[in-house]
This record gives sequence, C-alpha cells and structure tokens, in this order.
Amino acid sequence: MSASKAIEDYLKCIYKLEDPSQTEKGVHTSAIASRLNVAQASVSNMIKKLSDQGFVSYEPYYGVALTTTGRQLALQMIRRHRVIEQYLVERLHYAWDEVDAEAEVLEHAVSDKLVDAMWEALGRPTHDPHGSPIPDQDGIMSEQPVKALVDVAEGEQVKLARIKNRSPEELRYLTSIGLAMGEGLRVKTKAPFNGPIMLEINNELHALDYRIAQALMVERQHD
Repeated sequence: MSASKAIEDYLKCIYKLEDPSQTEKGVHTSAIASRLNVAQASVSNMIKKLSDQGFVSYEPYYGVALTTTGRQLALQMIRRHRVIEQYLVERLHYAWDEVDAEAEVLEHAVSDKLVDAMWEALGRPTHDPHGSPIPDQDGIMSEQPVKALVDVAEGEQVKLARIKNRSPEELRYLTSIGLAMGEGLRVKTKAPFNGPIMLEINNELHALDYRIAQALMVERQHD
C-alpha cells in the first residue's frame, strides 16, 4: 500500500527539520505546523497516524523522530523532488524560481523508475538547481562542507554553493543581482545587530537582507 501525499509531505518536512547535531531531542510539532502552515491539532493527529504506521516515534518531551522506514520514504521523496527540479532546469529550461512548485506536484505522481531514468539521462547529477544534494538510488546523500553567508568574514571571497528554502520572489531577486550557483562574491561589510550585508558581485555592490543571507550556503573560492 502506497503512502498518501499528506504522509509523504509530513515525512519530508520532518526530515528537513531534523538537526543531526541534536540527537537528544526530536522535532517539535510546533515547528512542523509552522513549516507546513497547518494547525497544531492537525499535526498532532497526523503524528499519531504516522506513529501507528511505523513511520515516526514520538515522545512528549523529546519530540518526533523518523524511524528507519520513515527516513527511507522521506529520502525517496526528496530524491524525486530534486531530480525533477534538475530535469526541469536542464532539459526544459525552467528558471530556478519556477521549479519547486512544479516538483511538489510531480513528486507524488511519478514512479521511481521514471525518476531513475531522468537521473540517468541527466548524467547522474549530485545536486539540484539550488545546490541541494540529491540522494542516490540507495538513499545516500552526501553533504558538502559549506557555511552560511552570515558567518563569512568581511573581505572573504566565497562562491555560492546552496540556497535553502527561499521563495520564488527571493530567488528572482538573487538572479537580478547576479547570483547563481557557483558564482563568486566577496563580503564587503556586515552591519551590526543582524543588519544588511554588503556584497560585491561582478564588481558591483549589493545589499542583502540578513535573513536571506542566513539561507545562502557558500564555500571558499580558491584563486
């Protein structure tokens, strides 16, 4: 029996909210409600359902944690989503701000056989258009060593490696100032108290909101 769209969305959400460095606690139901934009009561009902089906474990003071079965299904959905996004960009010439909504629909409709065929046709990509790693056919996902742009020192030269959970409008803004995956940039100044960050991109200066900079993951650019 295949899982419903709601179950798949919840498992994927829980996986993304998990913090591997915090093994002593799980994901809070309030965080799930906020991410999925649903009522707390709806989350509680679904968590009970997921627990009954063996997808998650839940303890009131610990939170929600994926079981092995739940994690496998979450990674399967993440793989589908990211392969579809890459295929839409590379083969159908979608922009990176257009693919998330399309992939959210298609990931529940396609088979793993089709996703594997798309992945093979693309040359077995390891990352999607936003730099997020694509799990392989065994559900193994390699994370590259990156850090948030807000943690980059003034004067440091880096390149964009990944963008986490940004809206289409924000992605279009990043495009408008010349940011793309692998694009080099330099942090010129950082305003105090979580203020704007001034970036140099292609010899032009642009101010970037601190909140967006938190979602931009970069790696050191070697000369």
